Amino acid sequence: MVEHVKAWQCIGCGKIEAPQTCVGICQDRKVEFVYAVEYEETLAALKLERTREKVLETLVRQLASTTPTKGGWERSYRAMQDQARQILAALAKDGHDAVNTGDGNPSGAGETPLAST
Repeated sequence: MVEHVKAWQCIGCGKIEAPQTCVGICQDRKVEFVYAVEYEETLAALKLERTREKVLETLVRQLASTTPTKGGWERSYRAMQDQARQILAALAKDGHDAVNTGDGNPSGAGETPLAST
């Protein structure tokens, strides 16, 4: 993870200062900072979006690689619809745990037979 630096910030002008040992060559330069809490929130949101992307990619790959047997297209289509609804419902919930069912398959991906036998 990223190391956080503790510093002082002026409540008036916003100047940020961190006590360091001066080696005699200090110069003030313009820099940009973000608050640690905003950074952590952004990382959490990114992690959730990456999870969502993986789950949806799994569904799309399954759709792209499924070839129903003759006369089985409707059953396969309806099974894929049911699976997509389950995934969308899980993604609508907050948090990563709502997406991962704990069995190694995101939202049960891969559990529904799609090809007619």
